[in-house]
Amino acid sequence: MPKGSRPSGNELCPLVSLPPRLTESGLSMVDWHLVKEMKPPRTQQEWEAEFQKYQQFPEFKILNHDMTLTEFKFIWYMEYSHRMWGRVVGLAYVLPAAYFWRRGWLNRPMKGCVLALCGLVCFQGLLGWYMVKSGLEEKPDSYDIPRVSQYRLAAHLGSALVLFSASLWTGLSLLLPRHKLPETHQLIRLRQFAHGTTALIFLTALSGAFVAGLDAGLVYNSFPKMGERWIPDDLLAFSPMLRNIFENPTTVQFDHRILGISSFAAITALYLFSRRIPLPRRTRMAVTSLLAVACMQVALGIGTLLLYVPTPLAATHQSGSLALLSTALWLMSELRRVPK
Repeated sequence: MPKGSRPSGNELCPLVSLPPRLTESGLSMVDWHLVKEMKPPRTQQEWEAEFQKYQQFPEFKILNHDMTLTEFKFIWYMEYSHRMWGRVVGLAYVLPAAYFWRRGWLNRPMKGCVLALCGLVCFQGLLGWYMVKSGLEEKPDSYDIPRVSQYRLAAHLGSALVLFSASLWTGLSLLLPRHKLPETHQLIRLRQFAHGTTALIFLTALSGAFVAGLDAGLVYNSFPKMGERWIPDDLLAFSPMLRNIFENPTTVQFDHRILGISSFAAITALYLFSRRIPLPRRTRMAVTSLLAVACMQVALGIGTLLLYVPTPLAATHQSGSLALLSTALWLMSELRRVPK
């Protein structure tokens, strides 16, 4: 890991590459150009010019003031790969959409869906740069380690989660035939339970952005207690009280724990309730898979916390969050109503 870098919290970032947050490379590229930046520096002179631009911003001045050019190249290429991957994802949406549209293969509802997805892709890129800008701003009265705003990070993550969920839901709706399930009272309750559980999983994943943005994964590295207490003393240390939810690392980690435990409890209850209802084999498989992925995700989360957030394990935990959300969406798709 490059000099001056530090481990980070467990942010999930679907549809884009994982390294920038975990390797602390997200602020290495200090400007944004849609086409110009696609060509990386090649000569020594170009690299030195890029390094000099980086040296003008807080991360170098406060955290990485003794960084060498070789170390800078490492974090620069991490961020570069992240941005290029984002462009590849954008093209993967826009180019097929334009082709299918031109061929007349999209009906009117699908055209609206395609436009919305392509719009979300473009919005995600702009929101990413808006997030990065918050970490490049000079803060004369602060000596804290430069970092992006946890609010903008959560917005960037939330947008990515919405884009991923909408894409997966659209694909499942087109590829998987709906089951003709009898609309019993128990099935309606199971469907509602599945919707609520998916929303809880989404909220838990989103809370990971605040954990990452504040490095809250490094505050209390014990489980199930936080230090020697179930409820830490500094849980409400900030004033006014509402600030603690979004700005106090202790509270942010505490909330993420509670949301994670609640999600696991809801998934377990959903599984047990589903056993009382006759379901098709594919639907039963989705419910069982959801519980299995939840067990894996809980183990990864606890391991990441106890081992002080090692990068490989944190990245796996991030991926696990996405796998859990994907499985929940699959189950929701299996329980869709058959249109009359």
